[in-house]
Amino acid sequence: MGSAARAMKTMGLTNLCLVNPVIKPDSQSISLAAGASDIIKNSQIFSSLEQAIADCTLVIGTSARSRSLQWPYLTPKKCGDKIIQEVSNLHTQVALVFGRERVGLTNEELQKCHYHVGIPANPSYSSLNLAMSVQVLCYEIRMSMLNLEDLQSEWENENMAETEFPIDADIERFYQHLEQTLLQTGFINANHPGQIMGRLRRLFTRARIEQQELNILRGILTSINKILH
Repeated sequence: MGSAARAMKTMGLTNLCLVNPVIKPDSQSISLAAGASDIIKNSQIFSSLEQAIADCTLVIGTSARSRSLQWPYLTPKKCGDKIIQEVSNLHTQVALVFGRERVGLTNEELQKCHYHVGIPANPSYSSLNLAMSVQVLCYEIRMSMLNLEDLQSEWENENMAETEFPIDADIERFYQHLEQTLLQTGFINANHPGQIMGRLRRLFTRARIEQQELNILRGILTSINKILH
């Protein structure tokens, strides 16, 4: 925790969120943070990942291994560019999610992310501890921020400033609504749901739906619910 805070501060990042930490910030973590103890002291603690990312419009999760259900993937550099693009053009909250030191993020947690990012380390020895991973990705964010002028010229045609994306909490409510509706119609078997919701999450994540599009989808589901009842 302390080493991760130090890695963040050296790259100009300050907002540390902890999800259900086994050990809460203590004297040892503050000591390891060296001159970044303020990051530890000002960190926010959440009981779940859902709470931590509820107000975010972009969530990127770190993953060291390939998954059976492939997800939109970013290199560290593209991750830095994507985060700076989102923050500078939309002025919204963005989360870069790191997993547990030993086992990383679960499949369920990774499915709550818009993108996955991995560090292309030496395949014969790719072991990076958490603080090292934080340092690498924070460095890429820093470099993207320093190159903001060059990046802005690449984004001119994307019109992102005119786009409104929903926060994660609204997206999760949509997925709950969608799953309930598919269960009611019998499209999903409650006893054998399979990977249908996971694949639908991937579909909508890949499309990066906008707020107006989400409103339309919720309206469609509500219409179906009225017919069913």
